[in-house]
Order: sequence, then structure tokens, then C-alpha cells
Amino acid sequence: MFKKILLGIVFIVLIFVGIMFFYVHVNWNKTYNISYPELQASSDSTVIARGKYLVYGPAHCSSCHVSSYEEMVNSDKGDEIALKGGVDFPLGPLGIISPANLTPDAETGIGRYSDGEVFRMMRHAVKPDGTTTLNLLMPFWNMADDDLVAVVSYLRSAKPVYNKVQSPSWTFMGKMVRTLAPTFQPIEDATPPAVAPPMAATIERGEYLSRYVTNCVACHTSRDPMTYEATGPEFAGGMEFEPFPELHKVIGVDPELWTRSTNITPHPNSALSKFKTSEAWIARFRQGRLVMHSPMDWGPFSRMTDEDLTAIYLYLNSLEPIENDITEIIFKKE
Repeated sequence: MFKKILLGIVFIVLIFVGIMFFYVHVNWNKTYNISYPELQASSDSTVIARGKYLVYGPAHCSSCHVSSYEEMVNSDKGDEIALKGGVDFPLGPLGIISPANLTPDAETGIGRYSDGEVFRMMRHAVKPDGTTTLNLLMPFWNMADDDLVAVVSYLRSAKPVYNKVQSPSWTFMGKMVRTLAPTFQPIEDATPPAVAPPMAATIERGEYLSRYVTNCVACHTSRDPMTYEATGPEFAGGMEFEPFPELHKVIGVDPELWTRSTNITPHPNSALSKFKTSEAWIARFRQGRLVMHSPMDWGPFSRMTDEDLTAIYLYLNSLEPIENDITEIIFKKE
């Protein structure tokens, strides 16, 4: 009797696994027919200059869309590296992705895509082939129309660089997460403003930057390491970052060191509370990178304007204080 029950359980499990395998196989790379935003790149020099500020500053595109970890380090230091993409980003058990070539090369970059395809990718996390990307890595769904136009206008104006980027390499676990996790689904409910809040030291500007440009909320929120879904309060920190051994090798850091994001709500024990004035906050950012393997985009953020840095400071200080003991920021896994 017990043997029959056990065999029945095994049979049911095998059926479930088979159904799940088939479902993932059919749906992991599903395509979506999302309308193109009615936006168009501009050749206006003022718009292009604004786009360059965003790309190499608050939007920090230059942190990832390079071809090697050496270029990543140099870009962080301020070198204007061509955004030709290709560096490997390991996502643990999910697989490996490589940022796209953002130069206007007609074969391997965004020069092969229409404005509509590029704007849809940024606003809806849907690539030109209709498949999706991790929407937390594309936080621009509510970036204002004028800023989005500025970014694409600058990218269109840059020198084209031929660099064929490898397609993502997903494990079965990665394919399953892509199939089921909301963080890999298209953004269909974007509500972007037509015009960004003016570059001024205001809470409104700070919220806009923190959520849709600098993307502070993505990293300074505890998240599930598999699905990237939030598991804690926004801005209260606690997200753990696995080391990139190849990057650590380049910068001469122990490849077993992990990092954990800090609490940047105005709680008395938070990292934000260390900065009593906006001037102190700005001064820290002007120092740039102090912890070499920190996932924080210190280089691009160090080049933001005083107004934008102050706006973020004001917004973060307007949040509800949340107590969250982060413990060690730099640590090793047992």
C-alpha cells in the first residue's frame, strides 16, 4: 500500500515537472505587441547636450554599456567610453546577460532600429524583436518624454562602433524566472510626464530622479535574488550584490566580497542620516568612488549638478523613516 502511494506521488511530481518544463519552453521568450511611443529623436544641439548629461550622469548608461571591465573602471573615472556594450553580467543561477551596443552602428547598434523600437525598449522594456528585458535594469518607463528624447538623440549623434553583442545565455532556472516573474514582464502602465521637473533643488525633481532616472529605488530596496521582486520597504536598503570575480580581479579586490545596499530613508541609524546638510551630501558625491567594488554608480553620480544632487537629498529626507539594520555592508558568504 505504501509503495503504491509513493509511486503515485512520484508520478504526480513527474507530471507536474513535465507540464512546467513544457510551459517554460513555450513561454520563456514570449513576444509582445506593444505600441511604439510617439516620440522622435532630435538633432537640436541643446537636446543632444541634455542627453549627454543624462547618459554619462544621472541615467548612468555609461556604467554598463561598455565592452570590458577595464572600460567599466575607466568610464567610472570619467573617460567617455563608447557605449558599444558586450561586457558579461553574470546573474548567478539565472545565466549571463550582456548590455546592448548603444552606438548608432547600422549592423550591431541602435542604428538598425527605428526611433519607435528604441523608445519602446526604454519605456516598455520590450526589445525590437518583441521579447522583454529585466525591467529593473530599464527603469525609464516613467522618464519624461523630453528626457527620453534627449537620451536617444544623444545616442543617435554619437560615433557608430561595430561591436556584435552576444545574446543572453539563460539557464532553465533563468527561463523559468523570465516566464513567471513580473520583473521580466513588459511595462504596460507607464504614466510618464511630457516634461521633466525643472533641474532645481525640489522634492518633486528628487522623486523623479530617484525613481525613474538614477534608479536609487531599485538597489536600495531588499529584493529576492532570483526574481528581483521587492522583499522589503523601498529605499530601506538590504539588497545583496554577488561579486563579479572578473571585475574584482581587474580592480584588485577579494573576489569573495559581497556588498549590501544601505538604508537611505531619514531614520536616525540610516546612511542618509550621516549627512546633516545638502552640502555634506554633495561633498561626498564629489569624492566619487571610495569602495572600489561598490555596485553604486559613483562615477556618473559624482558628475551630477548640485541642483540634482540636492533634489535627491531633499526627496530622500521627505520619506518615512524606516528602521532597518543592514549589519555589514561588505561581507563574505559563509
